Amino acid sequence: MFAVLKTGGKQYKVQAGDILRVEKLAADAGETVQFNDILMLGGDAPVVGAPLVDGAAVQAEVVDQIKGEKVIKFVKRRRKHSSKRTVGHRQKLTLIKVTDILTSGAADTGVKVATGKGDIKSDDLTQLTGVGPAAAEKLNAAGLRSFAQIAALSEDDIAAIDAIKVKPEWVEQAKELA
Repeated sequence: MFAVLKTGGKQYKVQAGDILRVEKLAADAGETVQFNDILMLGGDAPVVGAPLVDGAAVQAEVVDQIKGEKVIKFVKRRRKHSSKRTVGHRQKLTLIKVTDILTSGAADTGVKVATGKGDIKSDDLTQLTGVGPAAAEKLNAAGLRSFAQIAALSEDDIAAIDAIKVKPEWVEQAKELA
């Protein structure tokens, strides 16, 4: 059995036991991640999604966080400009080993969903009164990325956050926006 999954803007045809290099995922080596964007399941009875196959998933174990090959870009302007510029880049990648292909029941596994930024949806925290771009950056660094997370803070949680002083009116506004 094989599956076609989508991650990092690319599609991969995988089977159990395959080792892949994918765009960087928010997971450490040894963790198990799950890909829920399955476009097709192949085998005896192929299933093609419209656009995704409901309930299907691919589970994989993170082997390592690596860097890809060096890509060098060279720009030279001809004639009177006489300027040259060389820029290099190494893409950050995650090495994964596919362990299992699930045809149904993907929501009930309890495995961390594989995304580049983590599985929490980010909100625009600058909508809160008194929160600018710098304060929003500090809140994100403290792990607060959504209005629901800020609305759930207790007074003890607010006191424990060292990165920025969270104001009680932010919690009230986050409850309204969440």
